[in-house]
Amino acid sequence: MEYKISMATQLSDILKSKRKKLGRTQEKMGKKLGVSQRVFARNEAHPEKVNFERIVDILAELDMDLIVRERNTNNHKQADTESW
Repeated sequence: MEYKISMATQLSDILKSKRKKLGRTQEKMGKKLGVSQRVFARNEAHPEKVNFERIVDILAELDMDLIVRERNTNNHKQADTESW
């Protein structure tokens, strides 16, 4: 499943939902990542305040990928035809 994230805070709900779907507790996730349950809970609740590398680690532990792609707009299509 893919999720569009327009604001960093939206990632919190996605992380929490996926973690619960996998049947993992915050404590188990914290142990896997080498942090306490409290730190993991804070990371999950406020991913916009977390180091990018930690986000990538959390996503990997949840068997998720981060994909970045250009928006499909006319401006981007025109830019693609122009050379750098």
